[in-house]
Amino acid sequence: MFQQGTAAAQQGAPALVTRAAPGKWAVVMHGGAGVIERKSMTPERDKAYRAGLDEAIRAAAKVLDANGPAVDAVEAALRVLEDNPLFNAGKGAVFTADGHNELDAAMMDGKTLSAGAVAGVMHTKNPISLAKAVMQQSPHVMLIGAGADEFAASIGLTQVDNSYFFTEERWQGLVRQLKKEGRPIPPRPAGAPPPPTAPIAELETPDAHKWGTTGIVVRDRAGNVATGTTTGGTQAKRFGRVGDSPIIGAGTYASNDSCAVSATGTGEFFIRLTVARTICALVQYKGMSLQAAADEVIQHQLTALKGDGGIIALTPDGQLAWSFNTPGMFRARLVEGGAVQMGIYKDEP
Repeated sequence: MFQQGTAAAQQGAPALVTRAAPGKWAVVMHGGAGVIERKSMTPERDKAYRAGLDEAIRAAAKVLDANGPAVDAVEAALRVLEDNPLFNAGKGAVFTADGHNELDAAMMDGKTLSAGAVAGVMHTKNPISLAKAVMQQSPHVMLIGAGADEFAASIGLTQVDNSYFFTEERWQGLVRQLKKEGRPIPPRPAGAPPPPTAPIAELETPDAHKWGTTGIVVRDRAGNVATGTTTGGTQAKRFGRVGDSPIIGAGTYASNDSCAVSATGTGEFFIRLTVARTICALVQYKGMSLQAAADEVIQHQLTALKGDGGIIALTPDGQLAWSFNTPGMFRARLVEGGAVQMGIYKDEP
């Protein structure tokens, strides 16, 4: 986590807003955590990531300014990130070992404890909208694979060929990883654009696929919280691997009795620790502040298990927090009437 006295603080960066006033909306979002360092990020790439986060958080703000509910703001923001090829969600998702894109997403409404999640989706353009539909239009909590896409089609959500999610950088990232590990390289996906005639610049570090998961937590003007998480998972995954993002209580959780949390990182550790629900339980049952609860789980429990990643969170009473044990996490927060506060690297607020 950011510590007082870093270069960013010394340069006069404004202190983070840690609480929203009653009756005001608040948003915290992330675009993934991992080995994100200035030395591996070009100025152009840095600027592009910040612009992507800014566009997404303002999409949530637009819904909330119109007195929209938290769940609608969650969907609006994450659709923006799913449509942005910089992030490992939707278009721009990483590839499985067999050369496909398999997408996971979840949403939870803290007011009702309603939740919806999908895993292994391959044809639904915006998986976060499908997670919301599972929550609101089905009796279920989780749908997977072809059945999830079938449900999406049955209610009119846009369906695409799997090649829609293709990006050259993610494909080349898969190829590099498989070559390094001595594993077979799958055929280039049908429907993908032709290979480039010249080598593309390697704009990302070799483990950029770990940055991926995107998520948001929202409190609306009525004081209700909600959360959503959407991801392409881990690069070169096999056997239908599913991480923590669509697992309610692990990577995604919201309750008006405690808090809302969205996680990013190596999902297997977040599942084992039920990170999202544990943070909320510390707030609800031990009376811990949100930041203290987040740090307890991420800086101590997760780190002790040798897990890596981070979370964003907020409470119905307006506490805002993030915590991560990696060199960086794409992150932003915005409180009604204020300015967007954003960071990427560990030495930023």
